[in-house]
Formats: sequence, C-alpha cells, structure tokens
Amino acid sequence: MVKTTNSMQLRTMSKFFNEFVKSQQFGGVLLLACTFFSIIISNTSVGEHYVHFWHQQIGFNINNQPFFQSIEFVINDGLMSIFFLLVGMEIKRELISGELSSVQKAMLPMSAALGGMIVPAIIYFVINKGLPTAYGWAIPMATDIAFALGILGLVGKKVPVSLKIFITALAVVDDLGAIVVIGIFYSSGINFVYAMMSVALIVILLIFNKMKYSNALLYFIPGIFLWYTIHHTGVHATLSGVLLAFTLPMHEKNGSPSLMAKAEHLLHTPVNFVVMPLFALANTCIELNTDMLVVIHAHMIAGIAAGLCIGKPLGILLFSYITVKMKWAELPRGIDWIDLTGAGLLGGIGFTMSVFITLLAFDAPDIVKISKVTIVIASLIAGVAGFLWLRVSLRKVTL
Repeated sequence: MVKTTNSMQLRTMSKFFNEFVKSQQFGGVLLLACTFFSIIISNTSVGEHYVHFWHQQIGFNINNQPFFQSIEFVINDGLMSIFFLLVGMEIKRELISGELSSVQKAMLPMSAALGGMIVPAIIYFVINKGLPTAYGWAIPMATDIAFALGILGLVGKKVPVSLKIFITALAVVDDLGAIVVIGIFYSSGINFVYAMMSVALIVILLIFNKMKYSNALLYFIPGIFLWYTIHHTGVHATLSGVLLAFTLPMHEKNGSPSLMAKAEHLLHTPVNFVVMPLFALANTCIELNTDMLVVIHAHMIAGIAAGLCIGKPLGILLFSYITVKMKWAELPRGIDWIDLTGAGLLGGIGFTMSVFITLLAFDAPDIVKISKVTIVIASLIAGVAGFLWLRVSLRKVTL
C-alpha cells in the first residue's frame, strides 16, 4: 500500500515537472518573440502611439471615487502578482517534495544559485560604486527560467533530464533570492497599519490551511485584499502572490489533487502565454536613439553586461566547484563540468526579474530605458552562448 502511494506521488510530481518544463520552453520562445516585436514596432512610424498605449489610464469610479491606473501599472503590479503566485507555488513545491526537499538534494543548486547571485551583484556594484546607478546592483542577479528552459528545448532531446532539473532548481532558488532582495532592499517606508492588516490576513489564511479547508474562494478572496494591503504597506504588491502561495494547502482530499496543485496547473497557461508576453510587450517598448550612447551610463551598461554574461556563469561554476570539492554535494548523474558550464551560461539570461528590478531601482526614464536594452542584449548573448556550448558539448558526448 505504501509503495503504491509513493508510486502515485512520484507520477504526480513527474507529471507536474514535465508540464512545467514544456510550458516554460514554449513560453520562453514566445517571450523572446514578444520582446523583439515590441522593440521593433517601437522604432517604426507607429512607435509613438504604441508606447503611448501602455501608458493609457484605465479603471472605474465607485461612489464618485476614481480608481484609474495605466495599463503598464495593471500589468506590472497586478498581473505580475499572478506570476509571483505561480513562482511562490513552485518554490513551495520544490521545498516540500521536490529538488530542494532535502539538504542533500538542495545543496548543489542552492550553492550554485547563491554564487550566481553574489558574484554578479559584486561585479555590478564594484563597477558602479559611488554612482547613482549603484542602486541597481541586484539587476544581474536573477535567472529567467522561461528563457533558460526555452533555450534547452531548442538544444534538443540530447539534454539530460538531470540538467533540466538542475537548472529548474537553480532558477527556483534564484527567484526566491530575488524575492527576498526585493522585499528587503527595494521597498519604500513601511506603513505599520497596513503591515498589521497584511499579517492578520496571512494568519487567517494559515489557519484555513491548518484546518485543511480546500475551498479556493477562502484563499483567493482574502488574497485580493492581501494584494491591496501589501500595495499600501510599502512593499511591492507583487510579493502578495508569493505570500498567498505559501498559505495554499498541499494536502490531497479523497484522492483528488491538492488546491495548490490545481491552482498551479490552472495558472501555467495564462502566466506563460498571457501574463509574461504582456509584461514583455509593455516593458520593452523602447525607442532606440543616439541619447542611449551617453558615456555617463557606460558604468551601468558594463555592470549589467559583465554581471549577466561573466558573473553569472563564474559564480555558478565557482560555488558549485567548491561545494563538490568540499564533498557537501555531488554532480547529478549524467552531468559533468562541461554541462554545468553550459548551465552557468544559460543562468546569465536574466530578462524578466532583471527588468522588474530595474523598474524598482530607478525612476529616471533614460536610465530605465538603457538598462532594459542592456538586459535584453546581455541575456541574448548569454542565451546564444549557452545554446552553442551545449549543442557542441552534447554532440561530442553522443559521438
């Protein structure tokens, strides 16, 4: 009976992982297409109208009280909360029953992710030390899992499953690190009243979880109010998605999937094929001009490019090497240091979270614009380098 239950759980986990990889692979390709489409159309004769579209105000009135925000705000602060909800569920699943559920499993991807965050941040900060752009030190820290898995999908069937799992686990830890960094370093002054209201809502949600309530409305209606209170707390509203995710129950009821499993399954498609493409379209509508070549921004450009293209693979490899040499972990079966180098290069694809942190770090439109362009170019370089590296290395292995 125990073996049957374990077998069912493994099949369920495998199903979710395969679904996650497949959706992320195609989602990465779609994200890339939306990015290039947005940049190209922004620099055509209709570019001004296209850019203006994302800044249009939409909303409604309640009792003569206006509630209007730009389309860009709705996407970045509203829809991206759904993205963070999915990220939060993936982190929780990996911590409880996945590749981060034990010290032995988690040690290598955790140390690799830590190196991939620390080294790029140091490189950026050293280059920009003493400049206004130094506050963007976290920009090159994160790995875009959608793009990374998308590139792996393009490499082909020769990619070991263990390498996909390693990159997925690394990116999950990366996302968790980025979330912590955003919450601590990129939040404004905390509003105590709204903070207490947020805590109260989280406690209520945790009680629902403890009592094993599985009604989705009991979690998602308070989740909407949690978004509102977090937004007014001073912490970025999207973090409400992560907090909500950690309160969702994972217990199965009468043999049916848990509420979190159902929500995760339900959200994969809209997040990968609606939310993320909209984020790419709204945040890469960049009008390219000669002003972007101003020397004053050279340090920021160098910091982002060096952080993503050099710091990421260097940090991932260095910390992984130390961890293995210290015998704290072993390389996963089917992976050697050549494969890990390719994974490190793919780690330099920092698109989504890097752009998101840029929007939190800077207010000046010219700096934001140049940072976005640099992120896109550096991520493209890292992606192409990782793709070519793995194509060549995996081909040699099979000969």
